[in-house]
Amino acid sequence: MFGRDRRKVFGRVVAPFGVVRTSRVEAVGGGSVDLALVDSSRAVGADETVFGIVAREEGLINNLFYVIILSAALDLVGPSIPKATVLLSSIIPGLATNLVVPYTIHLLPYSLRILLLAALSTCGMLVVALSPAGSAGIAAKVAGIVLANISSGGGEVNFLALTHFYGTTSLAAWGSGTGGAGLLGAGAYALATTGLGFSVQGTLLASAVIPVGMVLSFFCLLPLGPLKAARGGGGKELEYESVPADEDENVHAEDTREQSGLLAQPDTRDTTPPHSSNPSAPLLPTLHANLLRARSLLLPYMVPLFLVYLAEYTINQGVAPTLLFPLARTPFTHYRDFYPAYATIYQLGVFVSRSSLPFFRLRSSLYVPSGLQVLNLVVLTAHAVVPFLPNVWVVFGVVFWEGLLGGLVYVSTYAAVREEVAEEEREFSLGAVTVSDSAGIFVAGLLGAWMEGALCGWQVDHGRHWCRRL
Repeated sequence: MFGRDRRKVFGRVVAPFGVVRTSRVEAVGGGSVDLALVDSSRAVGADETVFGIVAREEGLINNLFYVIILSAALDLVGPSIPKATVLLSSIIPGLATNLVVPYTIHLLPYSLRILLLAALSTCGMLVVALSPAGSAGIAAKVAGIVLANISSGGGEVNFLALTHFYGTTSLAAWGSGTGGAGLLGAGAYALATTGLGFSVQGTLLASAVIPVGMVLSFFCLLPLGPLKAARGGGGKELEYESVPADEDENVHAEDTREQSGLLAQPDTRDTTPPHSSNPSAPLLPTLHANLLRARSLLLPYMVPLFLVYLAEYTINQGVAPTLLFPLARTPFTHYRDFYPAYATIYQLGVFVSRSSLPFFRLRSSLYVPSGLQVLNLVVLTAHAVVPFLPNVWVVFGVVFWEGLLGGLVYVSTYAAVREEVAEEEREFSLGAVTVSDSAGIFVAGLLGAWMEGALCGWQVDHGRHWCRRL
């Protein structure tokens, strides 16, 4: 269609939601075609405070059920079944979702995704809450956990991809929201069931209405201008403002200055649309291209994220249930209280580090904190076998440090993807990397199911029967 001799003249489009670059391509025989290219990394002129509020709320709601279910693991399955059973029931559907969804989610519009995610979350929690108590209801509880965590896994892919359209602050807000979900979910569950004496069923039923907030925030609060523009304007006409020819060469430098900041985005002049902007594209060629894209993400981003999640969830589900002390030397009155306390302290660390992105982002190798997390696993496992930590307060400190490391690697990984991956690849890449944490949690569930039983059996054989009194 176009001749071999092509040149691009970059200009600007002034739209209601901000700035859109244009590319003018001269065709053979004269004439030109103006191509609008949305600068989706910056929502210029839009209210970024609103973006931050919505991203934080969506991160909070999306992760809340997952945290509540893990905090309730002991109450859901009882002391005789490994708590990693609940983790595996949670993560297997999430892992399957994260493996499939990044390559197919572009077939559904964002509005339909939100409604589907909210419906799955609510139905899943209702099934868990209304299942019979005891072993008779285990199968139904697992089914409900599966539904809720398909929603959680799909929601993570969906909302991380969505941050591509809403500037640098949305990723930091999403990370803060997911960290807040951990703290709020674990803390509220411990307070409701341990502090206030509410029943497990009543606490879970009360949480089933939470996804309504996800729907309301997306449809009522989120400015949809950048999203519509990336998909062809959404019915809105773009108003063009010409840029003098002598200013063309200054556009790149000006855009670079405007994009400076903690999560500054590398400028790109490619006219390739974002991954999900063409849902009518053939599925198989798109799938093949995306698999090739995912391979380049493996070593720099996916492996360290996998390692940190493998270590921390092995601690949480396999080792933490055996980190017990004589009650007289602790602030607790029941051995059952250790587990939700560890979960809350861990989530506090996650919240602090996931909220730190506007102020601090790890610039060195992601493998350093991942290695430190593996060291935490070794230390706490060694203590479970041969006690050497003096009291439970030291364990609290290690668990808090564990949460800090996990949250730091999470937000730093996705921040690095935003900074280092080309803009036209970024929406897909943010969603594809999510499979790493799900895979790490899955392997941790398998390892933790064995470790809890092995460590508890070792302790009983050596005169410490506390793990049997949960």
